[in-house]
Amino acid sequence: MKTIKVVAGIIIDKDKVLIARRGSKESFAGGWEFPGGKIEADETPQEALKRELKEELDLTISIGELCGEVTQNYDGVNITLIAYYCSIVDGKISISVHDMYKWVKVKNLLKYKLLPADIQIAKKMLERYLSKT
Repeated sequence: MKTIKVVAGIIIDKDKVLIARRGSKESFAGGWEFPGGKIEADETPQEALKRELKEELDLTISIGELCGEVTQNYDGVNITLIAYYCSIVDGKISISVHDMYKWVKVKNLLKYKLLPADIQIAKKMLERYLSKT
């Protein structure tokens, strides 16, 4: 079975986290996710995350610790999602592949229609976040 590695950034600002909704031309259109994308063959996950967030949101980021790694099957393709905590270094959000973004209260995150792998990451993130508050 084919496996695709993707990376996502978890950007938290006080009690809110950034999520983005997949546009109508994307697979899983209308689903919410942590922003990121595919890791190219010659990239580390961190390099891919910096590139993807620059391309998709026009943000320069600093990458912190690993939140988690999960594998989810989507119609016969395994997607391995690697998520890192990030902070914005520079830039103002400008979307290109997503049709919307939101800063949502961390405690309300699971009320959004997140994609399956993102739900798993959200649960890991919430566990850590709630243990600190």
